[in-house]
Amino acid sequence: MNVISFVVGIVLFVGGIVLFGYAWDGTVFNPWMFTAGLATITLSIVIPVHILKRVDG
Repeated sequence: MNVISFVVGIVLFVGGIVLFGYAWDGTVFNPWMFTAGLATITLSIVIPVHILKRVDG
């Protein structure tokens, strides 16, 4: 369970950084993509810190 959550967390974190990058593509700022990147990175931190503490604990 810990390995799977680690992989999911890393994939979400990297995906959020990619969304941040595409939000600032140089032509126009896309606030929806920036918000999605922020939510994705937040979710990648919430899964191992809060959810797994209750499942494994």
